[in-house]
Amino acid sequence: MKNQMNKQKGFTLIELIIVIVILGILAVTAAPRFIDLQSDARAKTLQGVKAALQGASQLVYAKAAIAGVQNASTATNVTIATGVTVPTINGYPDGTTIAAAATPADEVAKFLDLSSGDFAVTADADNSDRFLINFTGQTKANNCYVSYATAAVNTAPTITTVESGC
Repeated sequence: MKNQMNKQKGFTLIELIIVIVILGILAVTAAPRFIDLQSDARAKTLQGVKAALQGASQLVYAKAAIAGVQNASTATNVTIATGVTVPTINGYPDGTTIAAAATPADEVAKFLDLSSGDFAVTADADNSDRFLINFTGQTKANNCYVSYATAAVNTAPTITTVESGC
């Protein structure tokens, strides 16, 4: 009878602590594989760049409308600030001229403030009327960019994001 009373029931404190430590180590090493926050952050950042690009192109269009050249189907420079001109077609920034510039990033910087350390502006090798905004060090092949296509007559430019590779 005495032997039955001295038997332990349950776990000791040290056993519980060891299990908690093992679970903590598993959580720290396994959780990042299931939660990819960097990819989501990059995709949301691209959506923000797209929205900023849409807003900036609308402001350029407003300046073109004030100048009376919002329907010009040929490349027309629009002054948006003292000494700052943006090439436009149909009132919106001209993707073809920007893509063909020696430094497309400088052309985009005239109407859109992007951190040059974080983003790169390049010509789209597949479409001469488009430029791309990607994260620095990435290319179109990474499938993580914003694409700007020149506006057609009476329409806004086509601005899209590709986020499958973010």
